[in-house]
Amino acid sequence: MTLATPTLHTTRLRLRPFGDGDAELLFPMHSSARVMRYWDSPAWTERARGERFVAVCRRMAEEGTGARVAVERASDGAFVGWCGLVEWNPVYRSASLGYCLDEPMWGHGYATEAAHALLTWAFDTLDLNRVQAEADTRNAASAQVLEKLGFVREGTLREDCVVDGEVSDSWVYGLLRRDWRPSDGPVPAR
Repeated sequence: MTLATPTLHTTRLRLRPFGDGDAELLFPMHSSARVMRYWDSPAWTERARGERFVAVCRRMAEEGTGARVAVERASDGAFVGWCGLVEWNPVYRSASLGYCLDEPMWGHGYATEAAHALLTWAFDTLDLNRVQAEADTRNAASAQVLEKLGFVREGTLREDCVVDGEVSDSWVYGLLRRDWRPSDGPVPAR
């Protein structure tokens, strides 16, 4: 079963399927130690990782297991980052949300805006009942994004990640259909 990756528009952003040229845009972001600081994997060291990332995005769509989109600014087409729903389970009506933004795009409300658009699509199209997300307990900015979207912190995964010898905890967040407010979209940062 395939899952067509959507093209979505918000006031300031365009979310679209990944294309071949996007692999080059991914490497600078994913090779940044600051961007990858709170991830469950180290920063990329080889450019081929971008091509593999795009291939995985396409495979998820073909297999019907998720949708990951490139996010660009509508005004000038600048690459912002990506947002995705993975581990889609139509039986349990659940999926997991993730996102990554390039450092110059931090602090503008883009993560909240992009995730809101993708969640609106997912609750409507995939008939989700639950979306889960995880954030490193040191990543206050990501926790704030999730809470703005209506996610509830449900628990802590203790010492669930070890990256380059550094052990960290993660918060688990959940958003249920009954708590989702699509018309109350996030207020863009000024």
